[in-house]
Amino acid sequence: MLKSDELKDWLHRDLSRLDKLLLVLAASKSPLSVAQIKQIAASAGFHDPKRKHWNISGALGASKGRAIRTTAGWELTDAGKLHLRNLGVAKISPAAMQVAVDLRAHLSKLTDDETRDFVEEAIRCHEAELYRSAIVMSWLGAMDVLHKHVHTHYLAAFNAEAKRVNGKWKTAITPDDLGRMGEAEFLDRLAAISVIGKNAKEELQKALGLRNGCGHPNTLKVGANKSAAHIETLLQNVFEKFQ
Repeated sequence: MLKSDELKDWLHRDLSRLDKLLLVLAASKSPLSVAQIKQIAASAGFHDPKRKHWNISGALGASKGRAIRTTAGWELTDAGKLHLRNLGVAKISPAAMQVAVDLRAHLSKLTDDETRDFVEEAIRCHEAELYRSAIVMSWLGAMDVLHKHVHTHYLAAFNAEAKRVNGKWKTAITPDDLGRMGEAEFLDRLAAISVIGKNAKEELQKALGLRNGCGHPNTLKVGANKSAAHIETLLQNVFEKFQ
């Protein structure tokens, strides 16, 4: 979230003690011990945390959930990341960041490990401002949810509709079998058997078009708001609905 040269700049601004400690946590991909927090701050030219009157654990413990201490050390939470975004720490807007926070809240509801991995990687990409990757990975997660939902609840109806449209369709037995069908066609079949409505299908088709644009080498440019809108569409029409 925060590069070392950016950390140097932020630590020497007129900010609260807590904000500066959160900034140090934001510069690390792993949880930090108090000693490591002091070391990282010092390496950025900020030596105040080494002073005795800086109660690092006390300050972070009173952060209202912006930082938590795990067995591995202190780490920044989603609330902490959003707080730093509000300070202007990164290019991504607070609104775009909130989408990632909302999506992460659904991780605990995802019982399938593979789906959860897709979604978690999408969140990380969005937070790291890798927006094309976030769009692709969130779409893969959504398709994984839809394939498994159809397999569990609508497999017979889906196969019947697929066979009606295309007599050469080989009956699907597993969720992976559903992946043989093109994604646009798959959405059409879902609408035909009322798994999704017409308007939801249209929004998901737009999301598919963006995913296709981001998944192939081209000059397409996407930013935080486009990525956030894409993830929000999937959140509202797939993850919240079918999990």
